Amino acid sequence: MKLEHSADALSVLAGGVELLRYVFRPDMDPFEGPKPYLHPVRTLAGDVVTAYRPHDHRWHKGIQMTASHVSGENFWGGGSYVRGKGYVDLPNVGTMRHEEFTEIAADDDRVLIAERLTWHTQSGRHWIDENRTLTIHDVADGAWSLTFTTSLRNVRDAPLTFGSPTTNGRELAGYTGLFWRGPRPFTGGEIVASDGRGGEAVMGEPGPWLAFVGRHDEVDRASTLLFVDPPGARTRWFVRSGPFAAVNPSFAFHDEVVLDAGDTLDLAHRIVIADTAWDRDRIEAHAKEQTW
Repeated sequence: MKLEHSADALSVLAGGVELLRYVFRPDMDPFEGPKPYLHPVRTLAGDVVTAYRPHDHRWHKGIQMTASHVSGENFWGGGSYVRGKGYVDLPNVGTMRHEEFTEIAADDDRVLIAERLTWHTQSGRHWIDENRTLTIHDVADGAWSLTFTTSLRNVRDAPLTFGSPTTNGRELAGYTGLFWRGPRPFTGGEIVASDGRGGEAVMGEPGPWLAFVGRHDEVDRASTLLFVDPPGARTRWFVRSGPFAAVNPSFAFHDEVVLDAGDTLDLAHRIVIADTAWDRDRIEAHAKEQTW
């Protein structure tokens, strides 16, 4: 694999295809919650499997680490859900700032990007130090994997409470954490979950993995994204096939998570990106093969 580096982005290439572009110094409206993002993300066949700044939610950008409710602050972007009032535009949209890369390594089999970030509220308060690692690996048989790990340390002098619109009163809207927004043609795609489950009925449910199969415009191809979390993860799935395609392994869907001052929250996620439509048997077999 090959790694290309510019002043504001990193690109990872394999077989002449740019698998992903990681924009670590974004230029965007403050209301959209400026933060690093991955877009475009492509299959080995070159098909794009992410959306960027869609008209319905301008703050959705490919694959991002997000947090919708953090002690009254919004590191997601857009309006905040307020109990009894619905979504309200508030002066509470924070930023995640790239500080430095602590390691960048690439060889034929793997690319590793380790990064240090800081989270700041709209009023300029520094609340979180983050150490993030993106690993691109297992490029073979029409698929490749992205492993995303992060450690969030509370540097505020008080506890931080992570929640979601659901913990603030909106049913089945428990999004927070790593978020994927699929391209427009993936609307109506197939949701496949563990234990024989599928469809949007798995919204808010736990499970070790979840897959989304979508079809592309213009080319006669489909792609599969398999989301896998390590054993023991507290994941509950926020997933939609309509009105748009999205998957978020939420760590605070139904219940708030309190991070005491000085403590660290560790999260790990993996996304396997395949350039064909996998059936349930293949998805389940691949999910069982994942090691951490």
